[in-house]
Amino acid sequence: MNSSYKVMILVFCITIFSTVSVYGQTNDEQKLLYKRGNPADWPKDQDAVVSAPDNHKILLENDKVRVLEVTLGPKELEPVHHHQWPSVLYIIEAGDFIDRDSKGNVIMDTRKIPEPLVFPLTMYKEPEAPHSVENLSDTKTIRLIRVEMKQ
Repeated sequence: MNSSYKVMILVFCITIFSTVSVYGQTNDEQKLLYKRGNPADWPKDQDAVVSAPDNHKILLENDKVRVLEVTLGPKELEPVHHHQWPSVLYIIEAGDFIDRDSKGNVIMDTRKIPEPLVFPLTMYKEPEAPHSVENLSDTKTIRLIRVEMKQ
């Protein structure tokens, strides 16, 4: 089975199951402090694959979707970047992390959420304004597949 076919199957599966949350977890973004805004106003050079290419690898891109493999090694801080399209995330693995907006304000700190995240975890996200994730783990790499749905 060639890799393009595998990626298409993965995209299909993620899209189909994107509305399902992991048992005991919520995907209600209103509890998070993610900034929205107008993606057209965000700097083009802060697109995820432009600003943070070591962390965002394009697996497939066409006029409908862009599928990214996202990795962030232990103790790594990724460059500030944005995601201009709504996305489905399939988070395979992660330890604790902090997500900050472009000014350094904490958007989410996993050490402060009431219940630990259980992986794998699937969630939907609206476009994300410039932000940066810091992997706090000494041993775990953050690994996820992000399907950005172009409008």
